[in-house]
Amino acid sequence: MILVGKSGADDLVIRGARVLDPTEGVDLVCDVRIVAGVITEIGTSLDPNGVRVIEADGNLLVPAFVDPHVHLRTPGREDEETIASGTAAAAAGGYCAILAMPNTEPVVDNTDVLRGLRAQAAEEAEIPVGFTAAITVGQLGQQLTEMGELAEAGAAAFTDDGRPVATAGLMRRALEYNAITDRLLTLHCEEPSLTKGGHMHMGAVSAELGLGGWPSLGESLGVARELSLAGDTGQPVHLMHLSARESVDHLRAAQAAGVAATGEASPHHLVLTDEAVRSLDTNFKMNPPLRTEDDRQALIEALLDGTIGVIATDHAPHSREEKDVPFEAAPFGVTGLETAFSSLYTYLIEPGVLPLGLVIERMTAGPARTFGLDIPRIAVGAPANLTLINLAATWRVTEERFKSLSANSWLLGERLHSKVVLTIAAGRVAYEA
Repeated sequence: MILVGKSGADDLVIRGARVLDPTEGVDLVCDVRIVAGVITEIGTSLDPNGVRVIEADGNLLVPAFVDPHVHLRTPGREDEETIASGTAAAAAGGYCAILAMPNTEPVVDNTDVLRGLRAQAAEEAEIPVGFTAAITVGQLGQQLTEMGELAEAGAAAFTDDGRPVATAGLMRRALEYNAITDRLLTLHCEEPSLTKGGHMHMGAVSAELGLGGWPSLGESLGVARELSLAGDTGQPVHLMHLSARESVDHLRAAQAAGVAATGEASPHHLVLTDEAVRSLDTNFKMNPPLRTEDDRQALIEALLDGTIGVIATDHAPHSREEKDVPFEAAPFGVTGLETAFSSLYTYLIEPGVLPLGLVIERMTAGPARTFGLDIPRIAVGAPANLTLINLAATWRVTEERFKSLSANSWLLGERLHSKVVLTIAAGRVAYEA
């Protein structure tokens, strides 16, 4: 079992929602019955038979979301996030499953740390969570971890997220060794010699502000290396938080050549550009940085044509003290679990830039399929992994609304359209507004 979390199963009927599941080809207004945490009936005018009824007329019922890129900060920085708070935030955002990154203190690079986290999640996690393990010991890029042992202990994938694997030789060895684990290598692509001292995208805005620039080439060179190695070894790779047109072009070409490669984009890169950094608000400082309008359009094009099959938040909590400093001194990273769908709906779906069904697919079946997880489905016999959304709702993003322990959101003060009102994860009601 890769995912662990609290156990439980609920009985209820969700009545009168618009049920939309792009993967199953479902789009109709109907009722959904859940018994012991499993979808048992989809139809109209279902008899509740004494169980709780949720009146959902006018709301949208979709498969719950899956996020393969979340920082829970546990162990080591429980002041920023815990398993309990991070999974509660995920549930409030409509997620039924997440994967946690290994760049904790200590790093998840051995079975003792991994088993401890899984045991803790079984008691505390509001939704099922999987834990990725590091590719290299301490994420230092010098020695490979015992991937076989970590996979047997339940590692969901392998990544040195936040850092690229230091050398092409070591990356090649990781790909070859990882063939025995049936787990995915999910990669942060960067050429550090080009990004050192960079605080934002290198371009006109960085020049005007006098901030150190991080060029697109600092990402796309790393992307090209990993794709070349994946093609040479025949092993699959997943490219995290892509931000640059050149990176997308490399991925598209590799896929066309038969390389087993997938990619993800984050809501902030899909919505914002480096123009937002003019405010010098440190909540617009993320890794990789916000780039140009041309880069943003490239990410949208890649979602539309399937080059990028995953939307992931890269939820990265930081304390107020860490972010409340000059821009150059602030750490990279923003939160995103509780605002992901609403931000995409407000800025991309409602204006007609992206279709609703495509975004749902890229937040559900796309990530689940990529990482070998069970795909959330609205089908009889499927476990209940469901999210109910009020598309007519509007709400202002404030610190007080967050379940997360951190409030370093790029959306603070913004008014968003649509709101998650119910999340059922693994058959259990995990969130209700």
